[in-house]
Amino acid sequence: MNEKLSKHADALREFFAERIQDVTLAFNEITLTVTPDQLLDVCVALRDEADFAYQQMIDLCGVDYSQYGKGEWQTEEASSTGFSRGVSKASMGRMVFGDELEAVDNSAPRFASVVHLISYTFNRRLRVKTFAENNDFPVVPSLTRVWSSADWYERESFDLYGIMYSNHPDLRRILTDYGFIGHPFRKDFPMVGHVEMRYDPQQKRVVYEPVSIDPRVLVPRVHREDHRYLGEEESPENAS
Repeated sequence: MNEKLSKHADALREFFAERIQDVTLAFNEITLTVTPDQLLDVCVALRDEADFAYQQMIDLCGVDYSQYGKGEWQTEEASSTGFSRGVSKASMGRMVFGDELEAVDNSAPRFASVVHLISYTFNRRLRVKTFAENNDFPVVPSLTRVWSSADWYERESFDLYGIMYSNHPDLRRILTDYGFIGHPFRKDFPMVGHVEMRYDPQQKRVVYEPVSIDPRVLVPRVHREDHRYLGEEESPENAS
């Protein structure tokens, strides 16, 4: 474990104490988890305190944890032919409009806003994560007043995940089309979408119609049993 990062994680725990939920160090990266009501104060301190000096926010993204740790693909038991071989319908790849996610714990926080910071003074990075308290209407504070670079990132997170950023100066979609329905990075959003559009030469305008594509997930065939990955005693050459 990196000794400098370990000391920095301890310093974060000591300085913020009750104002943060958790500080974890894994894969040489520090993650600081904060509640939404403490997010602004903590981020201001991370920026302004001389011992931290996280001058720049380099990234912000939304995360949907509704299917975190739940795998749809069980390739050991799936059929050996074809491409769409999922055993159970548990992710957006096989969903159509109106389907519900399976095995979702509605009592657990679903949506998180994750911020990545960099300190040029100390040449180190930090991840700050906050979970929205309401899964049906996720809201977290905007960081545009702390780092102006948060502006477009928060619009992207709102567009793709539906996370609302309170006090954002111009929170509107940034990637999807006008009138787009839903948020395409949510786990319950069908990969084929809700509607399809085309230009109608008779009506001389763009029209929206129900999706005509059958949803499926393309998964390459996986050869699990390969002599190159077997031990000598299991190698085909040594078989009797």
